[in-house]
Amino acid sequence: MMKITGFGGIFWRTKNINDLKKWYKETLHISMEEWNGTIIKPEPDNETIFSLFKEESDYFPKEQSVMLNFQVDNAKEWIEHFKKIGVSLLKEPEISEYGTFVWIADPDGRWIEIWEKQD
Repeated sequence: MMKITGFGGIFWRTKNINDLKKWYKETLHISMEEWNGTIIKPEPDNETIFSLFKEESDYFPKEQSVMLNFQVDNAKEWIEHFKKIGVSLLKEPEISEYGTFVWIADPDGRWIEIWEKQD
């Protein structure tokens, strides 16, 4: 039986690769190699969610067809880190039965969701 075993990558275009690589390293601690990417190995309790949104949804900007969501271990520490380096939150963090959600934008204006899963 055929099945999907996980995501093999996330790819997108940008006008300034070097600036974006620097931003991701400073902001999200993601260092990229000379080939302009990195390998993120999931932790044992990591979950990858593949979810569709209606075109009219306002959960993230309508002109943005895809939003990244990074699972983290301590949302409060990440919020403090963002404040320290001058990265603004796009809206107030949300806490629900699914966990804590925080939103920032990369230099291209792409919304990124930070998620601390509820235990």
